[in-house]
This record gives sequence, structure tokens and C-alpha cells, in this order.
Amino acid sequence: MSKSIKFITLAGLLAMVAACGNREEEFVVVDPEPISVEPVYTGKYK
Repeated sequence: MSKSIKFITLAGLLAMVAACGNREEEFVVVDPEPISVEPVYTGKYK
């Protein structure tokens, strides 16, 4: 095979391994209760 075909094949394999090798699990912590509740407007003179 020519050198350019080997280089392209090697670069493709390297890119595939790099893309599949970085598998970090992400997780989101969900707070069950809200931190604060917004006040409800009741009117100025109630």
C-alpha cells in the first residue's frame, strides 16, 4: 500500500479510538425541594 493510504487509515483508527475512549459518566444531582419559593402577590392593602 502507499504511504498516504496507510496514513489515512492510521489517522482514522486513532480518531475512532480517541472518540470512543473518553467515556466519562455524567450525573446530575436533583434537589427534591426548591431552595426558595417566590412570594405571591396579594395586593398592597390586604
